[in-house]
Amino acid sequence: MTLPWYGITTHWSPVGSNVNSAVDILVMVLYLLLVLGIGLWIGASLFASNIGTSHFMGLAGTAVTSGIAIGALEWNAPFLLCALGWIFSPIYIKAGVVTMPEYLRKRFGGYRIQFLLAVLYLSLYIFSSLSVEICTGAIFMRMVLGVDVYLTTIVLLTITGIYTITGGFAAVVYTDTLHTAVMVLGSVLLMGFAFKEVGGYQQLLNHYLNTKPSIIHEGNWTAKPECYLPRMDSFHIFRDPITGDLPWPGIVFGVSITSLYYWCTNQIFVQRCLAGKNMSHVKGGCVLCGYLKLLPMFSIVMPGMISRILYPEKVACVVPSECEKHCGTRDSCSPVAYPVLVVKLLPSGVQGLMLSALSASLMSSLTSIFNSASTLFTMDIYSQIRPMATDKELMVTGRFFVIILIVVTFFWVPIIETTHSEQLFEYTQAVLSSLGPPVAAIFLHAMFCKRVTEQGAFWGLTGGLLIGFLRMVCMFVYGPQSCSANNKCPLIICHVHYLYFAIFLFIFSLFTMLGISLFTDPIPDKHLLRLCWSLRNSQEERVDLDAEMQGKRSRPTSQAQPDIFQESQSCLWKVCSMFCGLEPKPGPRLAPEKATVEKMEHDATSEGTEHRDMWKGTKQSDTAASPCWRKVANTSGVLLILTTVLCHIFYY
Repeated sequence: MTLPWYGITTHWSPVGSNVNSAVDILVMVLYLLLVLGIGLWIGASLFASNIGTSHFMGLAGTAVTSGIAIGALEWNAPFLLCALGWIFSPIYIKAGVVTMPEYLRKRFGGYRIQFLLAVLYLSLYIFSSLSVEICTGAIFMRMVLGVDVYLTTIVLLTITGIYTITGGFAAVVYTDTLHTAVMVLGSVLLMGFAFKEVGGYQQLLNHYLNTKPSIIHEGNWTAKPECYLPRMDSFHIFRDPITGDLPWPGIVFGVSITSLYYWCTNQIFVQRCLAGKNMSHVKGGCVLCGYLKLLPMFSIVMPGMISRILYPEKVACVVPSECEKHCGTRDSCSPVAYPVLVVKLLPSGVQGLMLSALSASLMSSLTSIFNSASTLFTMDIYSQIRPMATDKELMVTGRFFVIILIVVTFFWVPIIETTHSEQLFEYTQAVLSSLGPPVAAIFLHAMFCKRVTEQGAFWGLTGGLLIGFLRMVCMFVYGPQSCSANNKCPLIICHVHYLYFAIFLFIFSLFTMLGISLFTDPIPDKHLLRLCWSLRNSQEERVDLDAEMQGKRSRPTSQAQPDIFQESQSCLWKVCSMFCGLEPKPGPRLAPEKATVEKMEHDATSEGTEHRDMWKGTKQSDTAASPCWRKVANTSGVLLILTTVLCHIFYY
C-alpha cells in the first residue's frame, strides 16, 4: 500500500535548521527514553494485566473471518488510558481510597453500593476472566505441546499462586514487567516470520480476500458464501451500521463505554495507578501502556489474517466434519489460527520463546486477578463483617482468599471444557457489554454530576445490572450463533448487536440514576470535596459521609501479650508466618518492648493497607513533582492521542 504522504516526505529537505548535531540527537533520544522510563513499571503492569492468552487466540481467531476491525477494540484503549491517567486517577488518589467500591461509598455514603459492586467484580473475575484465561491457556498448551489440561493448570496455578501470595502486590508488578518484555518480543518475532512467509504486507492485501477452503460442501449441504469468504470490508475499521459485524457507531460509542468500565473503573488497572510514586509516574505508565496497545493490530490481528492465507483448510474450515478433524469442534477452527502459526512457522528455539510469552501472558493475567480479587474481598467485604480486624488478620485473610480462588479455578476447568471454547472471546465481549455499562454510568455520575445521590445511584445501578443480566442469560441459553446453522434466537436478543445494546444500557442507566436522584435531597458540597471533578482542587476539610462507619472500623493496635513471648515458636509456625508475610515473633530472651510491637504493626500490613501507604506516597510526592515531568507526561499523552487518531484515519 502506498502511503498517502509518500510523495511529500520524499521531497522534503533541510531548510536551514541546525537540528543535526550530536547534542540535539542525544536530547531527542533521551526524551523518548524518559517517556518509557517515567512509567515503566506501571505501564508494563497495565499491559501485562490486560493481555492474556484469550487476546492472542481471540483477536487472531476473529481476524481470520472478520479482518482488522477487531483491532479497533485495542486502539480504543489509548483514549481511555489517557482518561485514566489525567481524569480518574487524580480523583481516586485525592479521595484516599484503596478499592473502587470504597470510592463509591465515600462519594454516595452507605454500604449497599460498595457491597453490590464488590460482589459484581468478584463474580466477573471468577466466572468470566479466570475461566476464559484458563480455558484458552489450556487449549493453547494442549495444541502446541500436547500436554494434559489438568497438568498445565496445576503447574501454572501453583507458580502464580506462590509468588502472588508470598510476594504480594509488589511481586506482581515487577514480574509483570518481565512478562511484558517477553510477550512483546515473542509476538513481534512471530509477526516477522508470518509476514516473511506470506511475502510481505502487499501480499496480505492481495490474497486475503480471495482465500477460501477447498471443501465447502458435504453431501447435499453446501455452505453459504458468507460463511467461507472474508468480508469485503476486511481492511476497514469503520463498517456499515446495519450490515457490519462491528458497526461503526458501536466501535465509536459502544466500545468506548465498555472500555470506560474496563480501564477506568476496574480494580485490576486502577490499583496499579494508585501505586504510582506521583501523578507524572501514573500518567507516564498510562502513556506507555497506550503505545503498547497499538501493537496487537500488527502483532496479533494481522498474523491471524496471514494464518488464513497460509492454512485455509484448517483455519478457515466451514464443513463441520472437517473442522472436527482439525481442531475437535464442529463450528469453527478460527481460534487455532495463532497456535498454528507458532507450530508451523517458528523454529525450535524461537518456538520456546513464544511459548514463554504465552505462559507469561497467562500468568500475568491470573496474578492480577488474584491480587485484585483478594484486595476487594478483604477491604470491601471481610472488613465489614469484622470491623475490628487487625492489619495482620486482613493480610492473612486476603492471602488465604487467593488460595480459595486457585482451588475454585482448578475445579472450574472441566466445566469450561464443556462450553463452546471457540466463542469465549465473543462471550467475554458480550459479558462486558451486558454488565459494564451500568458500572461505567455510576462512576461517570460520581465524577461529574454532584446532583446524583445514593438512592438514584443504587437503583439505577441495580436496574441496569438486572437488564444486562437477563440479556446475558438469554444469549447463553440460546448458545452461540453459527453461520452455517439456523438459530431460533429471538430478533430482539441475538440480532441486536451487543455494542448497540451497550449504548442503550448505558443511556438507560444514566437517566435512571439522574431521574431518581432529582426526587431526593442533594448531597451537600462539604461531603464531596475532592471526590468530584468540579471540587477536585478544594483545600477545605471534607466531612466524609462514611465517617461514622470508619469510626466503627478503626482497628486497634495489637497489644503485646506476655504469655505469647514465653515460648519460642516451632519451625512449622515460623514457615507459615513467613509464607503469610508475618515477621517471626521474638523468643523469650527478647522482651516485647513497645517500639518492637509498633514496628511489627507497621511492617505486617495487608494488601489493602499496603496500597493505602502507596496512596499516601503518591499524594505527598505529587505536590512536589517537577513541572518538567508534568510537561513531559502531558506532551507524551498528546502525541499518543494524535498517533492513535492517525492509525484510525489510515485504516478507516
